Amino acid sequence: MNKHGDLTATRREYLAKPLHRSDLESDPVEMFSQWMEAAMEVSPDDATSMTLATANSAGMPSARIVLLKHFDQRGFAWYTDYRSQKGGDLAENPQAEIMFYWYGLERQVRIQGSVVKLSREQGEKYFNERPLGSRLSAAASCQSASVESREVLEAAVEALKSDHPDGNVPHPEEWGGYLLKPTRFEFWQGRENRLHDRFQYNLTEGNWKVERLQP
Repeated sequence: MNKHGDLTATRREYLAKPLHRSDLESDPVEMFSQWMEAAMEVSPDDATSMTLATANSAGMPSARIVLLKHFDQRGFAWYTDYRSQKGGDLAENPQAEIMFYWYGLERQVRIQGSVVKLSREQGEKYFNERPLGSRLSAAASCQSASVESREVLEAAVEALKSDHPDGNVPHPEEWGGYLLKPTRFEFWQGRENRLHDRFQYNLTEGNWKVERLQP
């Protein structure tokens, strides 16, 4: 890379096996489950990492990495502080896209849909299953709000720890889960010479319609 940040000469080749229409499941959630299982075998530490893209009511997008915590036919769930930027976006515009990229498999999955909050009971259950350090950090922080210094945050954590020496940190009222209810999936398989295999599932009148997309 030169001093101006020119990356045009950077190249990589994709040499994965083909993805045929006959390889696809009729149910995209089942297809995703199979790809997630393969990704967990290759890189279990990173397989559940996903980019979450949201937009506010003015249409300004924002994206960040979060972790998928569970999924089923109802949708795909993650947990966060509702006061965060993503929480603010979703309050104004309750739809989003999540994206997984599994480098070792040269695969990508995009999932679009509407987003709803999970029940308080689900949020509390998962919060109490987290390690103590994660619970303390979540309870002491107002995610995405400005703070004077790291020392202020660390002091808040220490104060909370002193208040609850038994480790029973109360579940914060503004902390919980979201569920993305999918209406569109795209499964992408990297291929040689950038002639990638892409298949899209669209939910139409309660049924999933599948079509191949050009790369």
